[in-house]
Amino acid sequence: MSDLVAYIDGGSRGNPGPSGIGVVIGGSINGTIRIARSIGRQDNNVAEYVALLEALQCALGLKAKALHVFSDSEVMVKQMSGEYNCRSPRLYSLNWICRKLARSLDFSISHVRREDNTEANSLASSAARHAERWHNVTARGLNEF
Repeated sequence: MSDLVAYIDGGSRGNPGPSGIGVVIGGSINGTIRIARSIGRQDNNVAEYVALLEALQCALGLKAKALHVFSDSEVMVKQMSGEYNCRSPRLYSLNWICRKLARSLDFSISHVRREDNTEANSLASSAARHAERWHNVTARGLNEF
């Protein structure tokens, strides 16, 4: 099919805390794809990897031949490119899955400054706020509403 470009971000409100991901994928014949999803209570690094996983799964679902990812997570980018080893037990399985999926594509990943990743950041922040509101409602009990 096509070559896709994805801007991704993951974040949490607190670390760990209510978290969300944002993914913006361009190059699809259906136009730009925007994903904002709450992912429960996670830390920032897990959220970054879940955003990457979402982009990879979306690209494979669209039968893309190539995916170039831009992320403002320098650590994740360096781990995915092999410059850093992933030693964290909680991130290792996410890193392994992402690397495995990436091998199915002509895949590349680059670091981008946060200022150049504003749309994905906004989607991730919105999803994390939604997760935080849901957490606050369920913590108080649904009977109040």
